Amino acid sequence: MTIVGVGLIGGSIGKALRARGMADEVIGLGRDQARLALAQSVGAIDSFTTHFEDSIPRSQIVVICTPVDRISADILQCAPFGHPDLLITDAGSTKRTIVESVSQIADLAAHYVGAHPIAGSERSGVEASRADLFERSLCVLTPMDSTPEKLCDRARNFWASLGCHVESMTPAVHDEVLAQMSHVPHVLAAALARSVPASSLPFGGGAFRDVTRVAAADPSLWISILLENREAVLQTLDQYLKSLHEFRSLLAQSDSDRLKIWWHEAKIQRGLFEQAQAQLADRSRRSSSEIID
Repeated sequence: MTIVGVGLIGGSIGKALRARGMADEVIGLGRDQARLALAQSVGAIDSFTTHFEDSIPRSQIVVICTPVDRISADILQCAPFGHPDLLITDAGSTKRTIVESVSQIADLAAHYVGAHPIAGSERSGVEASRADLFERSLCVLTPMDSTPEKLCDRARNFWASLGCHVESMTPAVHDEVLAQMSHVPHVLAAALARSVPASSLPFGGGAFRDVTRVAAADPSLWISILLENREAVLQTLDQYLKSLHEFRSLLAQSDSDRLKIWWHEAKIQRGLFEQAQAQLADRSRRSSSEIID
């Protein structure tokens, strides 16, 4: 097993693999030997290398966990070294551009199943990795029409083995949904955090803390995600701005009745979200007990 990019996500995958005894050896592959040595010291990997040719030929599964603007290139680097049964998957939170790039090379596409485990933290780096990060979380697969069913099954079982409930959708739908549920919420958190004067910060409570938590995420990582998913993010921003403008207009008019309706609609959506999360946790528990070796 090779993990390319051993940060928060890659390190958590490595820790989960080792804790569950899922791999004979977990190899970390990256560009910074000091960071790889740290990953080994915290128990995320067994060994490490900075060369694809040293690890890919020894691996049955490769997971690419580098930033989204590097994933396609890293997948391409696996091509000369993989054996016929190699499964390549990734953890990128955008999918359309990556899948389109890999699909151009038939021999490589036959080994690749796009994936996005929807789990993470505002913290970054292997220091923040956890073996239980994926438990009761959702992982979305984005296979191509040409992806062999057997390969999809292997990818599904791999992510389920880490504790995920696994769903599938097209890359375009994935990117649209994630713009709504993750990418733009990160932008809104950052917008609120940067709009408040420093003098007001000592008076913040739970609302400010909870809404702005993800604004502490790595800026470089998130800018690459937002640029990769620019069209879907722009469309979603337009919807959020429309809702905010509606609220502002009603507030300016002191329209108490319609403001209550506006807020009640939000409360209903929040309740539906909580129901969906509870159902996801239940499906994840059942999925973990039904994994096929």
